[in-house]
Amino acid sequence: MADEIQTSDTSDEESSRRDFLYLATLAGGAGLGLAFMWPIIDSMNPAADVLALSSVEVDLSPIEEGQSITVRWRGKPVFIRRRTAEEIEQARAVSLADLPDPQADADRVQRPEWLIMVGVCTHLGCIPLGQKTGDPKGEFGGWFCPCHGSHYDTSGRIRKGPAPANLAVPQHTFLDDNIVRIG
Repeated sequence: MADEIQTSDTSDEESSRRDFLYLATLAGGAGLGLAFMWPIIDSMNPAADVLALSSVEVDLSPIEEGQSITVRWRGKPVFIRRRTAEEIEQARAVSLADLPDPQADADRVQRPEWLIMVGVCTHLGCIPLGQKTGDPKGEFGGWFCPCHGSHYDTSGRIRKGPAPANLAVPQHTFLDDNIVRIG
């Protein structure tokens, strides 16, 4: 009987030692596998130059009322317009029922005087005219895409033509009264 008790204690001890070695080997292998894979996983992160393009800060102080500028963000033109009181009033006065893509002016701007939108026509990706003083602004005083005849109003909303949607408003944050970060 004493031999049986000793044998069973020894086999339990060997079993728990074997379990410990098995678990320790698995943990070590997992750690080494992770250490090996980390450079590969880390290389999938965007490069510094790509991250730099993900947002752009624009100084708004030189833009006068009624003036527009175009900046590049993620390879696309972004229209920034300092709207006049008349343009703001025109944009607010439009009935949402008259719009193919209904969106209130207040939902498109953070500050009424600043309209910031991606300057790419939502029909086929053309760049609408209306940024420069002599450009045709279409029937609604905003932007006009001459390629297929889309007309946008002073809030960048589609009013006439084949474009299915309003000009997109990118994510943006005003850092102070004169600086806006797009993206």
